[in-house]
Amino acid sequence: MSDPAYGFTLRLPGVSYEDARQRIIDALAAEGFGILTEIDVAGTLKKKLGVDFRKYAILGACNPPLAHRALEAEPLIGLLLPCNVVVAEEDGGSVVALLSPKAIFQLVGNPRVEGLADEVEAKLRRALQSLAPAGSRGAS
Repeated sequence: MSDPAYGFTLRLPGVSYEDARQRIIDALAAEGFGILTEIDVAGTLKKKLGVDFRKYAILGACNPPLAHRALEAEPLIGLLLPCNVVVAEEDGGSVVALLSPKAIFQLVGNPRVEGLADEVEAKLRRALQSLAPAGSRGAS
């Protein structure tokens, strides 16, 4: 499966969901992001619908200085924040996916925000790529 137009992914064969979750949280912290929200999708689907679903979480990541700059440039950009990160269990491992700020912030049509999106996306991509095995650091 290739990356969606609105995000980028990294498959981690042999890496448990729990390990992948902690590794992306740590990698994001190294880039200045904290986790504001965490949605346990599997738990919610079980509770609300009685449906079994693989381990799947949506993390809301925020870099406060960058968020402040975005809000100063475009007051209602909060509709597009925080940066969503998916961690999901896959056959034989896990997948981590991040929303592309460049793709999403194009909706705003503000050049100041688009420049900031480049900076945010670079940080997110570095965090994600830091999880890749050494021999595959260039892959998405």
